[in-house]
Amino acid sequence: MRILVIEDDEVVSAALRRGLAAEGFDVDIADDGDTGVWMATEHQYAVVVLDVMLPGRNGYRVCADLRAMGVETPILMLTAKSGEFDEAEGLDAGADDYLTKPFSFVVLAARVRALLRRSAPRQAVIQMIGDLEIDFDRKLVRRGDDAFTLTNREFTLLEVLARQPGMVCSKDFLLEQVWGPGFEGGHNVVEVYIGYLRRKIDRNQNTSMIQTARGHGYRLVA
Repeated sequence: MRILVIEDDEVVSAALRRGLAAEGFDVDIADDGDTGVWMATEHQYAVVVLDVMLPGRNGYRVCADLRAMGVETPILMLTAKSGEFDEAEGLDAGADDYLTKPFSFVVLAARVRALLRRSAPRQAVIQMIGDLEIDFDRKLVRRGDDAFTLTNREFTLLEVLARQPGMVCSKDFLLEQVWGPGFEGGHNVVEVYIGYLRRKIDRNQNTSMIQTARGHGYRLVA
C-alpha cells in the first residue's frame, strides 16, 4: 500500500518515511501544499498524512480542495496546534483524523491502520437462522420466498434477537439495546414491536420464529 506524506519539515518527513516503510508501506513525500494536491489527484493512495503548516496552500486548504475535487482518500492531519477549534477546523475541512505534534510514531501508525480498516470495502454480513435470511449491511430480511421491509426500530429489534439465536432476551435487555438506557417507556413497547415483527416474518408461515418465554422475554429460533 502507498501512503502520501505532505510535510515540509525534512526531519519529520524522513522519520515518517522510515517508520512507515518499516510498517510495510511505500511512501511518497510532498514538501508543499500545491505539490501535495497534484500528487494526491494524480495517484491512488491508501492514506494521506497531511501537515497543517505548509508553504503555498496550508493543510486546511489542501484538505478542503482535495475533497472538493472528489478525492476520498482517508486523511490524517498533523498539526503543532492543540485546541478544540483547530481540530474542528481540520475535521470540517474533510480530515478523517487529527494528531497533534509532538506525537508518538506508534500512535500515528495505529491511526493509519485504523483509517485503513474503516476505508476497506466491507463484505456483506448475512446471517441465516433456519429459513430466515438477514443482511445486516443492507438491512434486508427474507424468509423463504418472501422479502420484508422493516422499520429501523423493527430491524434493530430483530438484529438483537438474531445476534443470540435461541437465547432468551429479557424485556429489560431489549429496551436497553433497542430504545437506549435513557428510555422511559415500559415493557409494553417491546410487546408491541414483537407483534409487528411477528406479523411480518411469520406471514404465510405455520410457525412463529419469535417465541415467548413467559415471565422472561423472547427468543428467536429456527
